Amino acid sequence: MRRLAIPTLVLALVTGTTGVAGSASAAPAGPSGGGSAGYFTAGSDTKVTLTDGADRRPGGRKAADQQAAVDETRPGMYVVELAEEPLTSYAGGSAGLARTRPQAGDRLDVTSAPARAYRNHLDAQRSAVAAAAKVQVTASYTTAFNGFSAKLTAQQVTALRADKRVRAVTASRALGTPTPPPTAPAPSAPALPTPGELDQPAGADSAGKPDKPGKPVKPGPGTGAGMVVGVLDTGIWPESASFAKKMPAPANWRGTCQTGAAFVAEHCNGKIVGARYFADSWLAYGGTVPDGEILSPRDVSGHGTHTASTAAGLPLPNVTIDGRRFGPVSGVAPDAQIAVYKVLWGGMGYDADIIAGIDAAVADGVQVINFSIGSQLGDWEANTPIGIAFLNATLAGVFVAASAGNTGIVSGAISNAAPWVTTVGAAVTKLDEATVKLGDGTKLVGGSLDALPGGDSRPMVFGDQAGSPDLGAVYCEPGSLDSAKIKGKVVACALSDMFGSAAEIKAKGGAAMVVFDPVGNYRINSIFNFPVVYLPTEKQAGSLFNYLMRHPTDAKVSLRSGGDGSSVPGLPSVADFSSTGPDKVTLGVFKPDLVAPGSNIIAAVSPAGNFGRNYDAYSGTSMASPYVAGAAAILRATHPEWSPGAVASALRTTATDTVGTSDPLEQGSGFINLAKATDPGLVIQPTAADLVTFSETAQPDGKELNLPAISLREYDGTSPVTVTRTLTNVGKTKETYRSSVSGLPGMKVTVSPASVTLAPGTSATVTITVRRGSAPWDRYVTGSITWQGKAHSARIPVAARPWGITPRPYADDGEEFGRMTNGAFGSLQPGFIGPFAGRSTGYTPMRRTTYSMPAGVYGGVFDPKATGVKKIDFTVPANTAGIVVETTTDDPNTNLDLYLYKGDQLIYSSDRYWTSAEQVYRFLPEPGRYTAYVFAQYPGGPVVDFQLGHAIISRNATYAGATLEAPSTVERGLTYGFTLKPKKPLADGDFWAYTEWNTNGTVIPGNLVYTQQSSWE
Repeated sequence: MRRLAIPTLVLALVTGTTGVAGSASAAPAGPSGGGSAGYFTAGSDTKVTLTDGADRRPGGRKAADQQAAVDETRPGMYVVELAEEPLTSYAGGSAGLARTRPQAGDRLDVTSAPARAYRNHLDAQRSAVAAAAKVQVTASYTTAFNGFSAKLTAQQVTALRADKRVRAVTASRALGTPTPPPTAPAPSAPALPTPGELDQPAGADSAGKPDKPGKPVKPGPGTGAGMVVGVLDTGIWPESASFAKKMPAPANWRGTCQTGAAFVAEHCNGKIVGARYFADSWLAYGGTVPDGEILSPRDVSGHGTHTASTAAGLPLPNVTIDGRRFGPVSGVAPDAQIAVYKVLWGGMGYDADIIAGIDAAVADGVQVINFSIGSQLGDWEANTPIGIAFLNATLAGVFVAASAGNTGIVSGAISNAAPWVTTVGAAVTKLDEATVKLGDGTKLVGGSLDALPGGDSRPMVFGDQAGSPDLGAVYCEPGSLDSAKIKGKVVACALSDMFGSAAEIKAKGGAAMVVFDPVGNYRINSIFNFPVVYLPTEKQAGSLFNYLMRHPTDAKVSLRSGGDGSSVPGLPSVADFSSTGPDKVTLGVFKPDLVAPGSNIIAAVSPAGNFGRNYDAYSGTSMASPYVAGAAAILRATHPEWSPGAVASALRTTATDTVGTSDPLEQGSGFINLAKATDPGLVIQPTAADLVTFSETAQPDGKELNLPAISLREYDGTSPVTVTRTLTNVGKTKETYRSSVSGLPGMKVTVSPASVTLAPGTSATVTITVRRGSAPWDRYVTGSITWQGKAHSARIPVAARPWGITPRPYADDGEEFGRMTNGAFGSLQPGFIGPFAGRSTGYTPMRRTTYSMPAGVYGGVFDPKATGVKKIDFTVPANTAGIVVETTTDDPNTNLDLYLYKGDQLIYSSDRYWTSAEQVYRFLPEPGRYTAYVFAQYPGGPVVDFQLGHAIISRNATYAGATLEAPSTVERGLTYGFTLKPKKPLADGDFWAYTEWNTNGTVIPGNLVYTQQSSWE
């Protein structure tokens, strides 16, 4: 959550009685032999093998895998949802109780007589249900959720589930972040302001001053004036200059200023219009808040302050951090007001407390909610209690923005995937590059937010060669370096704790630090108040490491700010840490919705948790979500009649492509364009009834929802698919819109009618028919449909994946689920119904060649040009079904890794912990020249002997005959077995074949099938 981990709060799915799982222990080191202890143990050291999608920033350690199955019956904390509707969605029907759900365009009034009467009714029902089960209620909800939280025994869980007045009983889940890293100030002793400082804004030395201090900023168009953004997070630091403005509460505001430790009523100055904290369920379970936390809305970590100021902070002429000027800073909606709902404690919290915060925010009268809290590995189920609370908030007219998550390296790990939530990915909008020029002329472009020395080259030393390896000198751990060996030099360090490493080098007299990541990381910078350059890629790490190995005593380097733009595809581009689709929950809902600035975002923070800084640079989808929340506040202020769905549509249909990709699985609808969103021409929004139906479906699809996107995942490619979308003119003039289709290669897409003419306020429904055509099976094809008018244009993304024989992959990355199988017991899962036939190429042998190469550095880093790497080129012809490359060695003390490249592009890598039996493959590869690199990460001696095997399986070749046995008819979704047996005995060795399937004349690519023959069989 601090600067050492991408600060999107991570959702941990655990039982209410067990809390968060501890960190996984490191695997034992590999066997020794043939050299020193080695630098990096593949797969064992958590400092360098952090590529599984955990939240990270430079220097961050891997978050513990906090996901665990929820035990739905064991004793613990639970969320109980009652059968009757909350205030936001009650449409009447109970005798004597009038409707409380607001009409379209109206706002919920919790103070009205009908609302008070219905709330009394819900209170009575809740008391009766709790009394019947002998339950003591911890927290109750009536506005956006009808129910309560409580500690329950297994017997009480059973009794409540049997009560017809209860809709659901769900084990409460812990949400939050890993333990704060040790480089941050001790959380047990936060640097809180003294009583005399409580009402003083941050000084000009950290943030300049608000525009004309003491005088209100004049409201203007596009500033969000009159809107309240509710921020559910870690609280707020009220002394920040970003909030230093007295403002009257807007009309119909019903919130409060809840005081507590180091938080007084004066802190709610109008800019901060309300502040509350929610810890009932946390305290009921744990008894106390974590060390360093305080029971009040005050933020002691910085995350909540950062998100709040990003959404609606005041404009400041200049921000200075550690004496460096970073220029002007402003929230997206600087005249909007902020309501604080602290729901996380020490970076953790229960969903029961978060629901209480949502309930309060809606009752208080916010127009927008920001939720920068996500799931470490994405959502796993639809319609969670938090999701239902957000649905009811949406039905009451509240727009919800939420972060998509920071697991970009793991496709499909999307958080907050409900269709009524605007799910936001992160984009890079600033280069912040730095160039490292090595003594041999090699230039490596990384990133830095610090002042660099520039000028002539300086001596450079590797940390491991300048200190004690036992104390972590390879990572430049605090206390590990020898000042005599680094004084005046640039020190190269492997990625671990960057702030601790920088402090160690600075204290020992080093001139600068260059950090490299042996397994590749995300492109993110931090401010160190010391010259630091971060090289994020594995390729850069290999170049730097092996240069240092070649020059242990005479390494040179020069560092300068700026670069050649090669660190990103361009601006704006999707941040590499931003979670990508498709989500794992529903087939017909498209996520993320769009991307917004989320890399190196400078905003207000809590000095208690940020080295005394009042402002700092954070990266993550946590930072992108409040950007969209602020944009939504502006749209709500500009168009008070718009619903949350209309706001979401305007933001999405006007978004523009990022640089480097137009794939909606990565960018959603594209990069936010607020200027165009204020006048979108058309909106496409789902009805409330359809959203409610979705929420009440056990396994919803969602493609029928009137959303500004089309997702056809796992559709039957043997038949056309038809969906409808309703277009509404929200412009001021009559306009004709003509449809066009772009992208979607091989797909046949028709829109009927092809054009529509709409007067202001009128709607038209169009029918969109999608046919597979020649598009590939079991892979995504993406593109868009655009409605172009004379003055406006609206675009929606389309992603379609026809289900052939392998459902539910998270991405099309070459490692396709279900493609590699054993001929003795192959299996497939068709996505269609009908007759089924197949053919096979027969078996071709895996051809093996023995190689030798000199050993390189023991425990080193892969670099194609380094010693200890063998390069083998081969050509893949057109119409190839698959390629398989494998390595083996007879030396038990050697550990090989295997990399497959096409040109300069890494296709696939296999570097499992301590095994030389590595395998890389590609199904239906593009033709061309490929290169396999075999890397002796741990050589067993001065010479490494190994075998490389490869098979190139042609799609139409005829190899050694084989008999294919498979079912003659299939049904969608069922799993079928097949066998592929050689007709005659094969020679010793490994063999591969390709199978292809056919239904009613439609050909569907099948499997790469393996068999092994041995003379002893």
